[in-house]
Amino acid sequence: MPRVTTRPAVVFVIVSLGVVLSSLDLFVANVALPAMAADLRPRDLGELSWVLSAYAIVFAALLVPAGRLADRTGQRTGFLAGVTIFLVASGACAAATNVPMLIGFRAGQAVGAALLVPTSLGLVLAAYPPARRPGAARAWAVVGTIAVAVAPVVAGPLVEVSWRWVFIINLPIGVVALILGWWLLPDTAAERGPLPDLLGAALLTAGIAALALGLVKSEAWGWSSGGVIGTLAAAAVLIAVFFGWSARHPSPILELDLLRSRGFAITTAAMLVASVAFGGMLLSAVLWMQDGWHWSALRAGFGIAPGPAMVPVFSILAGRLIPRLGPARVVVTGALLFAAGLGWWAAGITVQPNYATGMLGGMILVGAGFGLLVPTLFGSAVGALPPQRFATGSGIINMVRQIGITIGVAVLVAILGTPQNANDRFAAFRTAWVVLAAIAVVAAVAGSALPRPRRAPETKPAPHPATQATPQAAPDRNVVRPSAGGPPAPVG
Repeated sequence: MPRVTTRPAVVFVIVSLGVVLSSLDLFVANVALPAMAADLRPRDLGELSWVLSAYAIVFAALLVPAGRLADRTGQRTGFLAGVTIFLVASGACAAATNVPMLIGFRAGQAVGAALLVPTSLGLVLAAYPPARRPGAARAWAVVGTIAVAVAPVVAGPLVEVSWRWVFIINLPIGVVALILGWWLLPDTAAERGPLPDLLGAALLTAGIAALALGLVKSEAWGWSSGGVIGTLAAAAVLIAVFFGWSARHPSPILELDLLRSRGFAITTAAMLVASVAFGGMLLSAVLWMQDGWHWSALRAGFGIAPGPAMVPVFSILAGRLIPRLGPARVVVTGALLFAAGLGWWAAGITVQPNYATGMLGGMILVGAGFGLLVPTLFGSAVGALPPQRFATGSGIINMVRQIGITIGVAVLVAILGTPQNANDRFAAFRTAWVVLAAIAVVAAVAGSALPRPRRAPETKPAPHPATQATPQAAPDRNVVRPSAGGPPAPVG
């Protein structure tokens, strides 16, 4: 039997290993993509992009059902099962011999990630007292951003050996998480509730996959072709059916009632748009340095690193700025910095390598913007929900983030197309950076509508016992005092 501990710091450290697994693997795969192409020889960039998109789509669709399943079996059990599935699929990815096989095993990784991510946050929130939960949620998000920061540096040397090592590296991390989790994570009570909405997950998967396919194939098939129009129409129908099904299902993927909370709805919209810009930005930087400037994966990894290195620094800064400025201003500032970084690339990068004047400044700006933006949105989402909706709300936000990344990758592939020479390639990338910057500005507009959290009412100190000696000083029994199980302190 595992030894049970309720120390929040211990729980946080263990589940952070799972967060690192899911975040690190998503971003090291970006750096490894050109090496995969050279080895596995896909038909085109569109086919290879599914190595990223398959992970993101399955991850997004299964996040909420996996969280519900974990509620029925216990958060600890769900976390350990998720890590185990992720490790097995990682080993299979490392052994893949063609692109379809790799795409399938990446989907398997996503199943494991969908189990371990919501259960990791659920274990953290359950371990911390209510007043500290928004801060714990931000810290949980920061762990993922730190994984983003180290991913390019880790990926570069690994890819120089073989792209397969970006999956092999998961094995020791996962084994440590399994051992520590088995012995130290607390058991959580399982709840009897409705079964997960598997049909809704299938509808969402098919709808987002059809949308991504239509965008990716737009250049090859033509925007006016029957294939693209039919695929995009199918995506619209599938997504509409998904929303209709969610409105009737007792335990849907997307609880539409949560979107009636203005703060949560705005946070969800801002996260979706910002993630589109992020997904396209990250892949564009990797592809430009390796395909445009013909840099090695090692050099490209270190070239990307300054941006992600800004993320944890500005994530911490965001936590200090939110109480003073409110989440809306922090989100707007982050989104505009992100847009400015993409604009910097569009204006400053040239066909000939000019990293110091062209890439570096923009990389720092997008990293700073991301650091302000994403943890603030996660914290705002948690702060907008009652405690009993934490797990569901966090699953929705993570789901929306992965959907946005998928759309961002598809948008980038659609814009890049198949350029015939270096000048055409450069023009396509510059267009992509301008479009992605505009999308980031839309995220700023959405974030500007976030409501400023209301301040908690001040409580007067309890009277001295001596003042209660007379009937006139008797305490007011109608005063409601906070309890240990009350709602969390508002973010900001």
